[in-house]
Amino acid sequence: MFAFTVPLLTKLAYKPVGIVCGLAGARIAGKIFERVWLTVANEDDSPAVMDRDKGWGEVVAAAATKGVVFGTVKAVVDRAGATAFERVTGTWPGSDRTSAKQ
Repeated sequence: MFAFTVPLLTKLAYKPVGIVCGLAGARIAGKIFERVWLTVANEDDSPAVMDRDKGWGEVVAAAATKGVVFGTVKAVVDRAGATAFERVTGTWPGSDRTSAKQ
């Protein structure tokens, strides 16, 4: 039989929570990006990378803005999900660097 430790099982239990947080975060980030792009560029949609009618500057600016928004929202949502999970279970779902140092 397999012998699993409680922290390992708890971390495995976080996987579905992490997936749900990721999906929610992506949806939130998409909405935030739409608002930011509408405000900055005064256009409803950001330019597609392969849109010949859009210049390099606009395409790169849209990609950079999207990256910043999605990266920031992902960090906030992942951290909030992990913190809430730790409060409920008492176990941090990510790597535990304090025990690795000992």
